[in-house]
Amino acid sequence: MVSITFIQPDGAAQTVQATVGDSVMQTALNNNIEGIFAECGGAMMCATCHCYIDDEWAEKTGDKSDGEDDMLDCAETEVTDASRLTCQIKVTDALDGMVVRLPSELA
Repeated sequence: MVSITFIQPDGAAQTVQATVGDSVMQTALNNNIEGIFAECGGAMMCATCHCYIDDEWAEKTGDKSDGEDDMLDCAETEVTDASRLTCQIKVTDALDGMVVRLPSELA
C-alpha cells in the first residue's frame, strides 16, 4: 500500500492508504476525503477533483494528460502551476508519502 496525505485548505491533514493502480481521485473517494467531488466519475469532464501537487512530487505523478489543462481552465477554484486533476494521477509505489493539497471549497 501507498500512503497519501490530503491537506484541507484549513491545514487539516488526513493520511490514507492507496492501492497501486487506482487513481488518486478513487483513493480520495474510498476514504471520504472532503473536497474531492468527482462528479464525472473520473472521465476528466468536470474538474471537481482539482488539487495541488507540490513541486517535489510533480515529476513522480507524470505529465498532465492530453486535455487536462483545458479542463483545469473550467475549474471553479484557483488554478496554479501546481494544479492537477486527481482522476488523472495513477497511484504508483513512487507516490508513497505524497502530499495532495486541496483548494478552497466553492462558496
